[in-house]
Amino acid sequence: MTRRKEDDMEKMNGKSEPLLLPEKESDVSEEASWMVYLSTFIAVCGSFEFGTCVGYSAPTQFGIMEELDLSYSQFSVFGSILNVGAVLGAITSGKISDFIGRKGAMRLASVISAIGWLIIYIAKGDVPLDFGRFLTGYGCGTLSYVVPVFIAEISPRNLRGALATLNQLFLVIGLASMFLIGAVVNWRTLALTGVAPCVVLFFGTWFIPESPRWLEMVGRHRDFEIALQKLRGPHANITREAEDIKEYLATLAHLPKTTLWDLVDKKNIRFVIVGVGLMVFQQCVGINGVIFYAQQIFVSAGASPTLGSILYSIEQVVLTALGATLLIDRLGRRPLLLASAVGMLIGCLLIGNSFLLKAHGLALDLIPALAVSGVLVYIGSFSIGMGAIPWVIMSEIFPINLKGTAGGLVTVVNWLSSWFVSFTFNFLMLWSPHGAFYVYGGVCVLAIIFIAKLVPETKGRTLEEIQAMMM
Repeated sequence: MTRRKEDDMEKMNGKSEPLLLPEKESDVSEEASWMVYLSTFIAVCGSFEFGTCVGYSAPTQFGIMEELDLSYSQFSVFGSILNVGAVLGAITSGKISDFIGRKGAMRLASVISAIGWLIIYIAKGDVPLDFGRFLTGYGCGTLSYVVPVFIAEISPRNLRGALATLNQLFLVIGLASMFLIGAVVNWRTLALTGVAPCVVLFFGTWFIPESPRWLEMVGRHRDFEIALQKLRGPHANITREAEDIKEYLATLAHLPKTTLWDLVDKKNIRFVIVGVGLMVFQQCVGINGVIFYAQQIFVSAGASPTLGSILYSIEQVVLTALGATLLIDRLGRRPLLLASAVGMLIGCLLIGNSFLLKAHGLALDLIPALAVSGVLVYIGSFSIGMGAIPWVIMSEIFPINLKGTAGGLVTVVNWLSSWFVSFTFNFLMLWSPHGAFYVYGGVCVLAIIFIAKLVPETKGRTLEEIQAMMM
């Protein structure tokens, strides 16, 4: 090993400041073969599955309640138990994916989710219905962590941001598909459609390579080189990239096994603050409240709920596809996050002002336009940045020895924050409709400050360079 590389390893162990790998040397194998795109497509079938689970309850509420004679409280349990399963899945996702691999974790999640859907399909009462929903939630919690991590670990850096945002794109497509299909089929048939992405994910993972970084981490050196070559193409020179990954992982191998306590160590705390902070802000800006209760917002403001729901569903898919996916590797993560948070602040102010005018009986003709435009600005802004990019950054910043523990923690925080917003939204609306959105606007301001001060720009860097930079 050259003296320069020995110095690099000492610096990463905390003896001096980290040195970023030279751009010219690390660019040698940054190519993508068709296998990268196929592997990403298979993985985001898990994201599509995630979206179907989240979107299932809204179009099926009255059909399930009528056929199974459920009360509103019983159906509320059915809707919310998804989050309970997801939190448990998130807690175990990091360790599972480190133990059986990224593909193994996706297969396990697909099997558990498929079983959950089948139990919902045959359910004759609330207990099996809730148990099936819990299992699909567990699968969601696991997939919400492992899919973005897998994509980040297989992608060349010039495509990593765009490919990683496909996670969010397929999530919103899955969610929208439940609304569209649910309009023409009953709730049992709709449950069967949720099995389809599970089948594609389970069988598809047998035709794509495992994450090269995970293979090297567990000592499967020959498989590591084969997988990396498949992902970069048969004629690509992977020597430099393989050497960088091996040296970085060799350095981490000398560190003690990580625990939760290691996350608060001074050399790791910035990773955790950035990851946890982005997930808290992603949810606490109020996105779940706005999406889950969009129709209620439109009705309360005197606008057409059907028109509003159609507009924001189309907007969410289009802007996630054209906005974040195309711009993330051109403009960078930080500019899109900042633009997203500013746009959401404007959306919150528009919605809040519409409720304030209604409460005082002022400018009644403008209120529906303000409400609809506010929701569209809010959801559009979320789609170009805060929706996808926190998951992208989460998959990039954590060193592989911390990824299981820290990634699991961050995913749990995301799901708990999601539950908190969903639970408190109605209480805030009862307290003060305009006040609720001014509160969310205040959170957007805090998010802008957090992003500007603490979130690093990761565009155009290898995973090893990102982690060395942050250390």
